[in-house]
Amino acid sequence: MRPAFWQGKRVFLTGHTGFKGAWLCMWLSYLGAEVHGYALRPPTKPSLYELAQVETRLAGVIYDDIRNLDALRSGILNARPDIIIHMAAQPLVRRSYLEPLETYQTNMMGTIHLFEAIRSAIAADQSIKAVINVTTDKCYENMDWEWGYRETDPLGGSDPYSNSKACSEMITNAYRSSYFSGAAGCAVATARAGNVIGGGDWAQDRLIPDCLEALMKGEPISLRNPSFVRPWQHVCEPLGGYLQLAEKMYDNGHSYEGAWNFGPDESGFHSVEGIASLLCSKWGGSAAYRSELDEQQIKESAVLRLDSSKAKHRLGWKPKWTISQALDKVVDWTQSWIKDGEAAEISISQIKAYME
Repeated sequence: MRPAFWQGKRVFLTGHTGFKGAWLCMWLSYLGAEVHGYALRPPTKPSLYELAQVETRLAGVIYDDIRNLDALRSGILNARPDIIIHMAAQPLVRRSYLEPLETYQTNMMGTIHLFEAIRSAIAADQSIKAVINVTTDKCYENMDWEWGYRETDPLGGSDPYSNSKACSEMITNAYRSSYFSGAAGCAVATARAGNVIGGGDWAQDRLIPDCLEALMKGEPISLRNPSFVRPWQHVCEPLGGYLQLAEKMYDNGHSYEGAWNFGPDESGFHSVEGIASLLCSKWGGSAAYRSELDEQQIKESAVLRLDSSKAKHRLGWKPKWTISQALDKVVDWTQSWIKDGEAAEISISQIKAYME
């Protein structure tokens, strides 16, 4: 990553009010970028976006739905961005079972609306250099393999969320090939990250937020699927990858477009129970966990791994923090916030530590 690159760059970020979006806004603002956000109001109470007063760091904000093409088109035309990072989504597997229509509309039509808005901006002679659509590691056709999925493996998804994200990948590829492949066209890529953890996440039905909620109440953590293995990583890891990818795309155009995995090293692949046990040991006191039956019986893959060799070899990106260090950061962030209520300061301090 080249911090000086971002000074004065105009970045349009969808989904900026979410957990990852708020972290990325703070990071880009710290680097001196001019950030324009487009998203619904924060999806949780409390939210990192509000606690860290992220809005005060932005050059422009639109609170609207990604499915509103007119508002999205107007936002991009007015922002005149150099780089677009698309993170707006319905991001929860369990919710996708309850709200499949919303999930497909948001994750598929939202992607289409983004690229239609970009086409309008390019037709208006705007120079957008790079577009990154952030999808998920769950976009692959999961075979419960013990080895990591590569960018060339088949897409699939057996639940509405995963399937909608696989569709978003294919939509991106179709628009890239049909409209943006010429010499003057912007470079377009997709980014697939693992299970992201970090301070300030209050989303429902995610392991770390559920664990922290129980720990703060002094209650034992309840685990639905203790044996499931996932690629766990601190939020700074994939966000740093997105920034490195955007730099390469901006400077080199189409040479760096396509799909990219940003997952942890082998040490980051842990079972749900392993993560809960490690988190309890770091939290201290009487922290404990227990397993219980998943009454909703939501079908999820038991094993999911990513192979990030491409990003390591071509971008020079690699994970910096082990899962133990990542959980240290989560505990430090949460306990610091409980103590003094300062969300922005601890977030920026961890971003600086990661960059160093």
